[in-house]
Amino acid sequence: MHDKERDLMRAFARGGMDRRELLRSAARLGLSAAAAGYLLNEAQTEALAADFDWQANEGKTVNLLLNKHPYADAMIADLDAFKKLTGMDVKYDVFPEDVYFDKVNAALSSGSDQYDAFMTGAYQTWGYGPAGWIVDLNEFISDPSKTNPKYNWDDVLPNLRASTSWSGVPFAALGGDGAKQWAIPWGFELNSIAYNKRIFDAMGIKLAKNLPELADQAKMITNAGKGVYGIGVRGSRSWATIHPGYLSAFANYGAQDFAVEGGKGRASMNSKAGKEMTALWVKMIQEAGPKDWATYTWYQVGTDLGAGASAIIYDADILGYFMNGGDNKEKGHLAFSAFTPNPAAKAPTPNVWIWSLAMANASKQKDAAWAFMQWASGTEHGLFGARQMDFVNPVRASVWKDEAFRARIAKSYPGYLEQFDASAPGSKIYFTPQPLFEAVTTEWAATLQQMVAKEVPVDEGLDKLAASIDEQLKQAGLG
Repeated sequence: MHDKERDLMRAFARGGMDRRELLRSAARLGLSAAAAGYLLNEAQTEALAADFDWQANEGKTVNLLLNKHPYADAMIADLDAFKKLTGMDVKYDVFPEDVYFDKVNAALSSGSDQYDAFMTGAYQTWGYGPAGWIVDLNEFISDPSKTNPKYNWDDVLPNLRASTSWSGVPFAALGGDGAKQWAIPWGFELNSIAYNKRIFDAMGIKLAKNLPELADQAKMITNAGKGVYGIGVRGSRSWATIHPGYLSAFANYGAQDFAVEGGKGRASMNSKAGKEMTALWVKMIQEAGPKDWATYTWYQVGTDLGAGASAIIYDADILGYFMNGGDNKEKGHLAFSAFTPNPAAKAPTPNVWIWSLAMANASKQKDAAWAFMQWASGTEHGLFGARQMDFVNPVRASVWKDEAFRARIAKSYPGYLEQFDASAPGSKIYFTPQPLFEAVTTEWAATLQQMVAKEVPVDEGLDKLAASIDEQLKQAGLG
């Protein structure tokens, strides 16, 4: 590295210039974009080390349990920066999602200290936290001796901070009184529409504006005889079928999973609004969904869109993002849109999935684990992933404002930034936190399957579902 490059790094580390100024100065020195990016990463590492003892756990090894995901890929690609910053090593095991959560449950429930930190969804912490398996991270966030003063916890989007904290009291609000920070938001997804613009242009149509119109449009596409079905949504007998498009639309219609009174819960998915929305959803799948819808997971929904088998998906925004790249047949043909299902609603209300980082209570090196977690969820790594990898959606407001990131997305993913900006204000977890989450949502998905198969009418199916859940709540002392 030449003296002028070192001078730039030092000026950045002292706060004498921002990222944009450093990149411009690097360009004036004749550095390529790749070289400038490397210089920026080095400068950020030096700046991080200026005001905090990142070497306090030098020589230790942090052990991670990771789900196979582009977010994990981005983190792994940047690990050398963490190792250089801290003098620590990192080891990790990566498993595909169909077995990942079983691996986490086995490790945590056994009290094993094999893993110090791990990826988790926010929903899963509703079981892990009250069981004593994970650490309340408030004690680390609020400790200036353990947390970098530049960490800027408030930069994490407020709905995500709230959605990953809970008191552990059944049916109490997320982020409410006595909430414990069971996990740190790391990367997330909100649910909106991705569609094949090539198909839409060929048919001379524009995307529907609400759920009744979407159901009609998807049916029309299916019946057009082009070998394409209208819309892909998840359908397997799993909690993962309820949380994306279905719950986003459910919430937009003003429906709730539970009514809460006096600390007790009562199933309310069979409300008038719940029945209205679900009837539309079921009819849409029957008339315009894939033939084997009841087997569909994230992977099948995305693959069909990327292959041109479906025209629309109502699912995670990042799923459409991934299908618009790689070696997918429809790469470059996909577009994105925020979506407000209820014709009477004014804005989208997407439910969110938040890939988060949690710390195992059994870990014997919690300080080292926290050093890794704050680095992985920090601004510098967020910028690396957003600019150079597929680390979407980042959880920090400052990363979403980054011009290099926004320019990259705008160039190749038409409408993605617009759908995010329109959807983000209303995006949060719309489930009511309670310890029977997985049982409730799995039964809910099974009931949806019965409705779509015409084994039970929608109204009757939701009434039976609510009655069954109420009985489970009663037996658990929650209803």
